[in-house]
Amino acid sequence: MEAKISRVAQGLKSSPIQNLSHLAQRCGAINLAEGFPDFPAPAPIKEAAITAIGSDLNQYRHVQGICDLVAESMKRRYGLDVNPLADVVICVGQTEAFASAVFAVIDPGDEVLLFDPAYETYETCIALAGGVPVYVALDPPNWKLNVERFMKSFTDRTKAVVLNSPHNPTGKVFSRDELETIAKACRNMNCIAITDEVYEYITYDMETHIPLATLPDMQERTIITSSLSKTFSVTGWRIGWAIAPECIASAIRNIHIKITDSAPAPFQEAALTALRSPPAYYESLKKDYEMKRDYIVKMLAEAGFQISFKPQGSFFLFAELPPRCQLSDVDFVRKLIEKAGVAAVPGHGFFHNNPVSTKLAEPSPSGDSHQTRYIRFAFCKSDATLSAAARKMGEVAWADMGLKLD
Repeated sequence: MEAKISRVAQGLKSSPIQNLSHLAQRCGAINLAEGFPDFPAPAPIKEAAITAIGSDLNQYRHVQGICDLVAESMKRRYGLDVNPLADVVICVGQTEAFASAVFAVIDPGDEVLLFDPAYETYETCIALAGGVPVYVALDPPNWKLNVERFMKSFTDRTKAVVLNSPHNPTGKVFSRDELETIAKACRNMNCIAITDEVYEYITYDMETHIPLATLPDMQERTIITSSLSKTFSVTGWRIGWAIAPECIASAIRNIHIKITDSAPAPFQEAALTALRSPPAYYESLKKDYEMKRDYIVKMLAEAGFQISFKPQGSFFLFAELPPRCQLSDVDFVRKLIEKAGVAAVPGHGFFHNNPVSTKLAEPSPSGDSHQTRYIRFAFCKSDATLSAAARKMGEVAWADMGLKLD
């Protein structure tokens, strides 16, 4: 029966994050691999969900109030005029919003530019649509956009550019100059931009999130995707949305209805409470995550990792193995789980250089030697979890593991 499986499905591989998470569970390791919080979601939001369930709001449902609040937020925060009745689509998390956006605009053979390293879901969605991912390498260690490389990546088949900022896995926040470069290219090449902005409220120091759609003439060619998941610590609720020009939003809505019909009804109701959160909530969120970021940066630096780039946003740290460590990222993470009892994610899963399944744009001058030298750590964890991880990493005998970090 394996011959009956589609070519696209055959090309999909299990996630290295999931595989190592299973190993971490068997070893009882502390999970700094997966990007979900292990601390409670805000109590008022949980209470709102419980109330909705108790009120029997458990059937297929479209809660227009979400669209209204999202549109209000876009106007208040970014000055964008969004029609809540036509331009906003409620989806089953940002993942479905992104997938539906891709299915709405990508035809077989269309090329889609992505910045590398990249979150793995993007490629899968593009492949399912029959599109061709084209990866544009960001330059380590600061993950800067190389303008010349980016511009050379466009062809007459380029249909869209995917932008994730703040960025997973690096924690990069694309600068205004970089955004202007991307916007200008989209305008000149008549391309659509599809953005993943789930970490929009999680930025540090003096960095601020700038939606690509706020740049001149970009709202009319940008699809924004986001969700409740990261901002409100409810990654399992699966409430997300897409914001797009009316004709594209209509196509996304039709795809959403055909595939999933409705996002979880009681959690849609709870989203109304979440989206009405006062400014103090978002300020506290940033402050708490900034302290966690500083804690894990110090912890890993003391363990011998190279921290050349301090995250500007998101809740991930992309740490580089020191030159003296001869292990690959995969072997290192496996030993880290087995010997230190701490789980992380090998960085190579975020890099792409397979000419069979993807087309590569002009490579980085540094080549791809760095692709097996990075480890992603998630710090969206409780203070107790981070402290326990620091203690375990402080107790491990690195030399006995053959790591020689220092």
